[in-house]
Amino acid sequence: MNVLEIHNLTKKFGDFIAVDNITLNVREGEIFGFLGANGAGKSTTINMICSLLRSTKGEISLLGRTIATNVKFAKMNTGIVPQDISIYENMTAYENVSFFAGLYGLRGTLLKERTEEALEFVGLADKHKSFPKNFSGGMKRRLNIACAIAHRPKLIIMDEPTVGIDPQSRNYILNSVKKLNQMGCTIIYTSHYMEEVEEICTQIAIIDHGKIIAEGTKEQLKAIITDTKDIWIGIKAADTLPIDQLKQIQGVMTVRHEENTIKINSKGEVNNLNLIIQQLIKDDVEIRSVEEQAPNLETVFLTLTGRNLRD
Repeated sequence: MNVLEIHNLTKKFGDFIAVDNITLNVREGEIFGFLGANGAGKSTTINMICSLLRSTKGEISLLGRTIATNVKFAKMNTGIVPQDISIYENMTAYENVSFFAGLYGLRGTLLKERTEEALEFVGLADKHKSFPKNFSGGMKRRLNIACAIAHRPKLIIMDEPTVGIDPQSRNYILNSVKKLNQMGCTIIYTSHYMEEVEEICTQIAIIDHGKIIAEGTKEQLKAIITDTKDIWIGIKAADTLPIDQLKQIQGVMTVRHEENTIKINSKGEVNNLNLIIQQLIKDDVEIRSVEEQAPNLETVFLTLTGRNLRD
């Protein structure tokens, strides 16, 4: 059964096409990774799913009902965890969850039970009387999730739920996503952290320039570029690096520098490691480690779109 169906969805802003005739199905029980760099059309698509934007053309259905003509039904069955934290600092944690749950029509004993249940789920039951202004970033993110799930939606959209938080809070949220999924929730998950997507998502779609350019499991997506390899070179911090020169070496497809690692994606059949190392030595770059890796999801994204997810 498809929880969400998107058919030929298009959104134009004047002459600019933000979403270009996309079709997607999200099956019941999936954690669906939706990936796209800034400006790719991801946020616009999510806003249309959430009824915050009207499409130029196309159709979105939730649980078999068209969203455009069943807005209340769609909202009642959708939970949204936005990228920007949406809670009230001057209300307690309990009051925040109760307020948002009340917007979905929960009242009386049921409202109280669902509010307590949601706070317990995100590990904030003991903070129910506390104000978010005193919370860490991770705690605020968890409260945001509680506000989105108290009405027990069938579909939960999580837009960058772990951005800007500490590793412990990130792990807590990832485990919460898995638990929600085990409880029967279908989840659309976006993140700039590819390792998160690889860990939890069962199906992934990549959008670029408004179009879906690839879709499948992580194994299926990696199979697209089986003819490439990753070369990761650990280096001592350097003021300048020969990035442009490395890109000119035969077989090299992309080069990026992250912290103290140069990450190179190269054609698999070209034996160019010696040339790469020679170039670095020539430019007085101190090499500390060299490792060849099978392509990961980040490599797939970079190869297909030509840009980093965080760009």
